Amino acid sequence: MRIDIVTDTFAPDVNGVAMTLGRLCEGLRSRGHLVHIIRTGGEGRQGETRARSIRLPGYKEVRIGLPGPFKLRRRWLKRRPDAIYVATESPLGMSAIKAANLLGIPVAAGFHTNFHQYMEQYRLGGLQPATMSYLKRVHRRAAVTMAPTADVVEMLDHEGFNNVTLLGRGVDTKLYAPSKRCAALRAQWGVREGSPVAIVVGRLAPEKNLSLAMECFRRMRAKVPDLRCVCVGDGPSREALEARNRHVHFAGVRTGEDLARHYASADILLFPSETETFGNVLLEGMASGLVTVSYDYAAAAKYVAHGSNGLKAVKGDSTQYAELAVDALRHWRGEMRAGARDSVLSLGWDQVIDVFEGKLREISEAAGPSPVTRKLKRRFKRRDYRTIFLSDIHLGTPDSKVHEVTDFLKHTRCDKLVLNGDIIDGWALRRGSKWRKRHSRFIRKVLKKMEKDETQVIYCRGNHDDILDRFLPLGFGRIQFVKEHIHQGPDGKRYLVVHGDGFDSVSTNHRWLAWLGAIGYDTLLKINRGYNRYRAWMGKDYFSLSKKVKARVKSAVSFVDNYEQQLQQYARRRQCDGIICGHIHTPEDKEIEGVRYLNSGDWVESLTAIVEHHDGRLELLRYEDFIEELAREAREGSREERRVGPDLKIGLPA
Repeated sequence: MRIDIVTDTFAPDVNGVAMTLGRLCEGLRSRGHLVHIIRTGGEGRQGETRARSIRLPGYKEVRIGLPGPFKLRRRWLKRRPDAIYVATESPLGMSAIKAANLLGIPVAAGFHTNFHQYMEQYRLGGLQPATMSYLKRVHRRAAVTMAPTADVVEMLDHEGFNNVTLLGRGVDTKLYAPSKRCAALRAQWGVREGSPVAIVVGRLAPEKNLSLAMECFRRMRAKVPDLRCVCVGDGPSREALEARNRHVHFAGVRTGEDLARHYASADILLFPSETETFGNVLLEGMASGLVTVSYDYAAAAKYVAHGSNGLKAVKGDSTQYAELAVDALRHWRGEMRAGARDSVLSLGWDQVIDVFEGKLREISEAAGPSPVTRKLKRRFKRRDYRTIFLSDIHLGTPDSKVHEVTDFLKHTRCDKLVLNGDIIDGWALRRGSKWRKRHSRFIRKVLKKMEKDETQVIYCRGNHDDILDRFLPLGFGRIQFVKEHIHQGPDGKRYLVVHGDGFDSVSTNHRWLAWLGAIGYDTLLKINRGYNRYRAWMGKDYFSLSKKVKARVKSAVSFVDNYEQQLQQYARRRQCDGIICGHIHTPEDKEIEGVRYLNSGDWVESLTAIVEHHDGRLELLRYEDFIEELAREAREGSREERRVGPDLKIGLPA
């Protein structure tokens, strides 16, 4: 199978989620599956794709993936996976699930972290219901949710999650073993002959309940003064913990064989966290032959037999936990350590990978064969139109949706392409806006259509690219630069194509005010970007502040109405049946007094175009509807392919 894994964390990150995903990925690849990782951070190694992310404020070790629906759709249209596993519920994970749903690709989601419980640790307990609501919205879009323990499965079922299944965890008993005990390392810690070592391993963060671990260290040292205390890991709490606990050796992050030596060179493992979904650290400590002290939930509930192979307290009872930590000093030389090791020897990763592989195969088979086979790709790759009208792309600005408009052109073919003004935003470039590579890609796509599809291109100047005024009219090859254009349909109807800024009194008579308005609009878009990052974090769709303003402010509504009427009157004077314009970023298709008014909208917020079918029919097209229709046709094509059977598939048109 071809499997894509989407995650906010992966090796070399040091945490339970990254470690688990590394084992699953390694196991799937060893069985011949093609696995690709879409991740935040890292260096973009082979088999991995980096996604945009931001660091969590105050928590530099954690990166939050940002939405990337276009890049994900583009990747999955080109290399469609049989199944996708989304490991983290960040905006990146949510956008991955939405993109997969749109393309009909089956998705499994992992529940690796109790984010809703973290809110309490960061004094944000009031956000717990909202966090849980968000998690449910994410997971309800997946075909299956995989949780690591039976109690987490039960909790998610109780909260209303759909189709939750158990995916346990394993431990590498060859790596984590008592034989890795290192006398030199113990000497480095200052351990006296015959004295015990107590260790804490994990992220040094508030959700790990490390204040209790430090209190246990103090009580244990009061009982056995020679006890050495070691803390392995790093995180936002390290500096404060080090300052308050001088008797504790902070070893920092350790991995691989080095981490295994640290485990095996200790004698007692304190694991006081109350927010784990599983707790890989516990199994690693047991495999290393340590006396473990934990709470009775998650991994401990299943694998620790109290008093036999470890010690565990009632979850939430810190008094009992501290007493058991002190009691562990009686067992560190006893049979409990051998019992811990023996009880996890059979917990290899092969069984876990079997379940994971089986579940991915199950949702893949339930979805049916991939709807975008090579022949079907060729069949549905592009829509054929007579003419496409685009306006207001504003290349050179950060808000230009150039990825989307380039993708739209990639999936279409046309005899004529009309670029109706404000394609390049010269005003913004003069104010210092940067031209990006993605903006050049759009230009290359237009040139490619001219060369390969023999598309005629008409470029009508707008107010933001009014530098063209000094050259108009101008034509060379298959491209013409004009102020306005008369388009004649196959049915004989004539349409006047003009950007429309000439009918905006502000743009024509008060250029300085238009510049000021452009700056204000850019500011509004900047505010809107920040607000929509928050909406993406909450799993909500895009919201346009400028559209809301236009719809609510009476003067704006009046301006739009007056603008439309003037353009219709102008079309009538030019003896045209209709007018096609842009400029005001408000897509529209309506007819008043026998004159048809069409506004192609923009590729900043609306993401709309006007297309002319070969029979002369004009249609206002939205990008999202266009992509959904392509995906729907692909799925229907797949069903038709399965219906006609393999012997007839060769008859499908290419």
